Amino acid sequence: MLAVVARVAVVAPVAVVAPVAVVVLNRKEPSEFAVFVSNQVKQFEKHVARICGCSAAGSHGESGIGYGRTDRLKFTSLFPQSLRSMKLFKAAAFGLLAAAQEDACHTAHSAKVDCQADTKCSWCDASAVPSACYTKEDAAKLPSAVFTCSARRASELLPREEAEKLGVVWRGNASEQSSHELLGDVEMPSEFTWCDKDGKNYCTMSRNQHIPQYCGSCWAHGAISALGDRIKIARQGAGVDINLAVQHLLNCGGVGSCRGGTVDGPYQWLKGISEKGTGISYETSNPYVACSSDSSEGFCPHVDTSCKPVNVARTCGSFSQEGGPCTGLSDYPNATITDYGSISGADAMMKEIFHRGPISCGVDAQPLLNYEQGITTDEGESVDHVVSVVGWGTDKKQGMYWIVRNSWGEFWGEMGYFRVAKGALKLEEQCSWAVPGSFTAQEKDNQVHCHEGGDNCKPAAQLVV
Repeated sequence: MLAVVARVAVVAPVAVVAPVAVVVLNRKEPSEFAVFVSNQVKQFEKHVARICGCSAAGSHGESGIGYGRTDRLKFTSLFPQSLRSMKLFKAAAFGLLAAAQEDACHTAHSAKVDCQADTKCSWCDASAVPSACYTKEDAAKLPSAVFTCSARRASELLPREEAEKLGVVWRGNASEQSSHELLGDVEMPSEFTWCDKDGKNYCTMSRNQHIPQYCGSCWAHGAISALGDRIKIARQGAGVDINLAVQHLLNCGGVGSCRGGTVDGPYQWLKGISEKGTGISYETSNPYVACSSDSSEGFCPHVDTSCKPVNVARTCGSFSQEGGPCTGLSDYPNATITDYGSISGADAMMKEIFHRGPISCGVDAQPLLNYEQGITTDEGESVDHVVSVVGWGTDKKQGMYWIVRNSWGEFWGEMGYFRVAKGALKLEEQCSWAVPGSFTAQEKDNQVHCHEGGDNCKPAAQLVV
């Protein structure tokens, strides 16, 4: 049985002269605990009955405790707030009684993050009694008036209906004839990764979406990181890495925010602006601040994330004659795409990665919260996060696995990466790819040279597409 100390604070009813009783329950046998809780509730009701002149011998529920209809009306008219307090206490007490039974999750996890990382468990918050971890079956039996149970962390993906309201096409493609279908069929190697292809690394930087404060922008990071890799592949690994501005997508994309987005949305937006002659800016002219228009975390309420030139690409002059305050730029390094699409299934993923580069994919992140290293094999429940898949490998015992870059920083996992067995974590259900178009690079000699303060690159209009 559980050896857990539970504390129940019983607040005396309003206008009822009674001390505040703090009951410390040492859980022993459930039968002894049941008797103890039942006696505590009975004593509480008798005390209330003496004060209001009610009888405590009315009709009883399962607990064997209750008031008759007449007594309830009388007591409610005298002490309406007291009756609510009494009901809360009864619910809390008998909630603890149910929780006193042996519960594997309760025994295994005392911390919320550990509980939520276990797909068999639910974390139940409460104010009248201690919050704790329970199996999903036991959590469903707890009184909802006392416990608020959640088995999973908040999803960083929007429901399909919300995404479609934003104009995002579910599993969209740029054209009816997807260029993915034109890729040749070849025998795939047992191991392949763009982070070490023929001794060269084509993977760009690892990112952390939750710095400087929490932001559910995984959907943007997964897509932008994969595209950055593909640009590096197109450059054959030459030159300084091009790191694209996730914040530009958050400010102007209209396909998601720090409250979540979609697997498909980023490339659909980028294809749209690419056709209009603009592209996504680089990180150096629009650094990531982990804020969007609906953010309330950290300093976000004080940050302007509206879509205007200064929030697309900007610089800030050190002297008034060089521009003075921060100013938006009319010309700035940027990247476009010529095509995008959606795929699912291991075979399609391998073909796309092998021929053209990393892809962004949805994944169940719940089992990854406490991941440290190795190959995770958890089947997963639902997609709630987006990552970029850079390759695959083969383990003698566990078979094929995917090599995946997350956006939780290099302190997490295997230097920001993780490995997941084929068929696990719902990774193969929905993925997106994009084909790089034009991009600003030194070897292309296509840079517009702006001054330090941006005075010669100020935009003529304040509207941004």
